[in-house]
Amino acid sequence: MTTYFSYPSQELQDELRTIANQIVAPGKGILAADESVSTMGKRLSDIGVENTDENRRAYRQLLFTTDKEISSYISGVILFHETLYQKADDGTPFVKLIQDLGILPGIKVDTGVVNLMGSDGESTTQGLDDLGKRCAQYKKDGCQFAKWRSVLKIGKNTPSYQAMLENANVLARYASICQMNGLVPIVEPEVLPDGDHDLDRAQKVTETVLAFTYKALQDHHVFLEGTLLKPNMVTAGQSCTTKYTPEDVAKATVTALSRTVPAAVPGVTFLSGGQSEEEASVHLSAINSTNIKRPWALSFSYGRALQASVLKAWGGKAENIKAGQGELLKRAKANSQASLGKYVSGSIPSLAAAKSNFVKAHVY
Repeated sequence: MTTYFSYPSQELQDELRTIANQIVAPGKGILAADESVSTMGKRLSDIGVENTDENRRAYRQLLFTTDKEISSYISGVILFHETLYQKADDGTPFVKLIQDLGILPGIKVDTGVVNLMGSDGESTTQGLDDLGKRCAQYKKDGCQFAKWRSVLKIGKNTPSYQAMLENANVLARYASICQMNGLVPIVEPEVLPDGDHDLDRAQKVTETVLAFTYKALQDHHVFLEGTLLKPNMVTAGQSCTTKYTPEDVAKATVTALSRTVPAAVPGVTFLSGGQSEEEASVHLSAINSTNIKRPWALSFSYGRALQASVLKAWGGKAENIKAGQGELLKRAKANSQASLGKYVSGSIPSLAAAKSNFVKAHVY
């Protein structure tokens, strides 16, 4: 293996580093609004709203026309291809609404997971074929960063060497192509929470997956200072009968990161991984309160954990837009505090919860 290679130009290094550090500025994180048409359909179905182009657009408009206070808590928004080119009622492109808030637009660039032949039900992620061309266009259209998700699962014989190696190399190639086109790659090797495994098993698998990932990134000469990591928090399987405290999760998570993630990486923006809004905030705050050394910013890149109560408050009705935006502000503020280790459980209840508690208190 040769040790002769070229770093990116100083100009490109400076651009990528600046974008990455802006995303993980203190007290800020990412709103993941990159749901595909089918996934957004499931979200809308949960609140009894039909999955139409107009309803998806109306909901995203709600998100991107929230009061400018949102920029105190959100630094970036990940978009789906459809959303990047949608417009508000007055014809303003969504990407401009986001930029006018002082928030960086980003884009999901993978095209989904497919089965990995010969494996025990494992997968790899597609989308590399025309990625360079798409990244160049996305950069031209205002995006500053990108996201690519790979999925690994914990089982008796998984994740396998095959799956970890394949997904690590795919993530590294994606990251390299993004950087060539001026986009900061968010690297997302998600270890799913499905199963009955305990916290120790989850930590060991996460460490191994991250080790594979950073070896591949190094092999592909990816400029680490111009990347971000979007991993799972280390939590026990959802069917595990042992209960762990937020402090247990924090210790396992930061320990796993400290053993595998280079200090050159500016920040880690956790996915919520099926946690409730409250759980995601509590765990993030505990992670930022642990006394284990943390050379990177530890923030959030939440989708459902930022939007569940927003969708419920909105309910597809124009008269509820302000209520939905109020929910978004509350959850964004909660996670902002959590990224600083200052969130107190239940200190920022949702409007829906507050309304429910009010009704309960006034039933005679």
